[in-house]
Amino acid sequence: MVRLPLTPAEVERGQRLGALLRHARGDRSMLQTALDAGVSPETLRKIESGRVATPAFPTIAAIADVLHLSLDVVWAEINQPAPAREQLAS
Repeated sequence: MVRLPLTPAEVERGQRLGALLRHARGDRSMLQTALDAGVSPETLRKIESGRVATPAFPTIAAIADVLHLSLDVVWAEINQPAPAREQLAS
């Protein structure tokens, strides 16, 4: 199966997701958060760093649950349009 390259919008959305999860995790250990969510610490690290821009839904649902994040909030946060100054720069 050939995977198509990610669009710039998908990459940006992945970066916003990673930032949201890092912020929600706060001082909590990445290792403990990953184990509580049933994912590998490396998977969580890749998602938080934006290296995995389109993680599987069950993975995000499990992490969000551990961090007490509503999936509605996650969806709204990662799909915010770019600020006007960024749109002008493009």
